[in-house]
Order: sequence, then C-alpha cells, then structure tokens
Amino acid sequence: MKRSGSADLPLHYGHVPPWLAERMAKLGLAVVENIVLDYGKDEVLRRLSDPFWFQSLGAVMGMDWHSSGITTSVMGALKGAVNPHSRELGIYICGGKGKYSRKTPDELLKIGESTGLDGNHLVKCSKLSAKVDNTAIQDGFQLYTHSFILSSSGKWAVVQQGMSAQSKTARRYHWHSEGLTSFVEDPHTFIYGQNAGQILNMADKQADSSRKGVMQIAAENPDHMLKEINKLVMPAHHDVKAKDVDLKRLGAVLWLAHEKQPKDFEELLLLQGLGPRTLQSLALVSEVIHGTPSRFKDPARFSFAHGGKDGHPFPVPTKVYDETIGVLQNAIHKSKLGNSEKNEAIKRLTQVAQQAEKDFTPNANFDQVIEKERNDSWKYGGRTVIGKANPPGQQQLKLF
Repeated sequence: MKRSGSADLPLHYGHVPPWLAERMAKLGLAVVENIVLDYGKDEVLRRLSDPFWFQSLGAVMGMDWHSSGITTSVMGALKGAVNPHSRELGIYICGGKGKYSRKTPDELLKIGESTGLDGNHLVKCSKLSAKVDNTAIQDGFQLYTHSFILSSSGKWAVVQQGMSAQSKTARRYHWHSEGLTSFVEDPHTFIYGQNAGQILNMADKQADSSRKGVMQIAAENPDHMLKEINKLVMPAHHDVKAKDVDLKRLGAVLWLAHEKQPKDFEELLLLQGLGPRTLQSLALVSEVIHGTPSRFKDPARFSFAHGGKDGHPFPVPTKVYDETIGVLQNAIHKSKLGNSEKNEAIKRLTQVAQQAEKDFTPNANFDQVIEKERNDSWKYGGRTVIGKANPPGQQQLKLF
C-alpha cells in the first residue's frame, strides 16, 4: 500500500440539504461515467487518491470549498450514485462515516463473493490503512470516516478522515494500491517510507501479521513519511479570496464563456446554444474530468462552477447546475450509443480554455466577479442552506 496524499481542513459541522445532495449525486455519477468512458475504471481510483483533485471535485459539486464536510459529503454522494451501476462501471464504494465505516469488511466480503476477488485480502488492506493513519502515525487525529473504493480489476483506493478536537481541524488521508494488478495470483501491496529499506507485502505467504506490519511502519520517522506524500493544507478563512485562485486560469474560463462563446470556435459548435453561465460551469466540470494533476493546485477555482451551499463564493445556481448535469448525461447517453461527438466537444472545451490561458492577461477585478455572481444568483435559482437568493435591493441571504 502507498499513502498517496493528505489534506488538512478546517473542521465544519452542518448538513447537506436534500436539494444539493440530489444534484451532487447526479453530477458525481456523470463525472465518474465520463472518466470510465475516456480513461478507464482504474483512473477513477487514481483521481480519488489525489487530495487536490478530490478537493476540486467537492468544490465543483457546490460544497464548502475548503471545509472538512467535503469528505463525507462527496463520498456519500458517490457511494449512493455509483453503487447501483457498479457492475456496469466496475467501481464499488464501501464504508463511510461512523457506523457505516464499520460495515466495510462485510461489504468487501460480499463484493469478493460476487466478483471472485479475494475479499479477505481486501478487508486486510482496509484495516491496515486505517490502523496506519489512526495508530501507527500519532498525529493527534482520530479517524471517524473510512471509504474503500474498489475496481473490478482488483485495484483500490482509500479516502479516510480524522478529527482533532484540540486544533479543531480535520485531516483527510488518501491511499492508492499503485502497482497492484491482481488479488488472486500472488498479489503485491506495499507500504513505502523514506529510506526505509523494508517493504511489507501483506499478500506474500511469508508475510507477518498486520500488527507486525504496523509496527514496522511505526518505527519509521513520521516526518519522513509525511514529506513523501502529496499534502494539501486549506486556509481557515471561509470566503474565497483572490490568493486562493489561479486568476489566469479562472479568467480564461470566464472570457471563453462570457465573451467568445462556442460560435467563435469551430471545435465547440456542438455546444452552441448553451447560456454563458452554463458554459462557465461546464468548462470547469470538463477540467475536473479531463485535466491533468497540475491543474488542481487551486481547488477554490472550481467553486466558480456551482458556488457553495454556505454562500461562498456565491449561492449555488441550481438552474445552471441542472443544465450542466443534463448536458453531461446527454453526452454520456449518446456516447454509449456510439455517437461521441458531444462528449468530445465537452472534452475539447477544457483544451480550448487551456489554450486561451497562454496569451491571457487577467484584468477583471476578482471581488467584482464575485459581486456579479451574487447579484445574478436569483436569476439562476441561487440557494444556500438557509434559503433562496433574492434580487438586488431585496433582503439578501446572510453569508457566513
């Protein structure tokens, strides 16, 4: 096994309202389906094991862009939406928060029975990843959520989160079974530490018990181990500031959506007819699906697709959200029938935006962009956890 990254997040409480949870599930499924169609099921695991991509996915879904709530909400939405299509997609999601995390072993054993994978080995991998983050690494965080994502090829990823009551922060841990090709024929699953010189293969016949494996990891210097992984540290402030966003990348998307339009780009003509605001969201969702790892270093930028349930950077534009989901679902449906033109147009959207960045100089005032989004929010069905957005001049929603 290999710890692929971690994220430190402000600890937030609250709930996801039903109107947002339903949309998160639909968008999450569409994103997963697109990735499977274009890059394969194992790419979904690699994406989920990247803390920056995961945070960007949560932001584009309309969650609080930086808070701990992204973890449980995104994984809950994905589990509910993806699992009914597991046989088709080859993706299975187990576990969850609290009592649901304790059901992970039973869920994995059932999947093993239905797929022919080694359920007992999967359970061992699940327990070991939890033991390492909760016991072997003494960082003051106690796990309270554990999600195990598995593909029918036998590869897997883990997304789990711990809480520190003292610092009032949460830490999310990501794992990826990189290099694992089989669970049934001498599989190899590893744990790496800097200059360790020791490799633990849990599947080898001569391997020691899980507890001895954890003890070997505990002997390593945690500082060395943490330096080796991809780490994301989110700020404490609730609002989205200019310093949180790559203004060149965001500006290029806004320019493409609101000034140029698909009619100016021959390769995007199939997207003509979409409103500028929907095109803005679709461009950011397209990047989540098709962007490379280096594109997700500023997760806050993706909150400019569908805002946030807390009102930051602006209320969730539900009408735009629904139209974006509709475009993606329609493209996926046509691709499955052999017509991939619209799906390819969505893919090219992010390519055109990245091309525009090369010669783009940001000149828009960041605060004015957010102010415009908030003023126009009522037109697009803007909502937060406390209610609907009103037109300018009427009493507005209180932003936390």
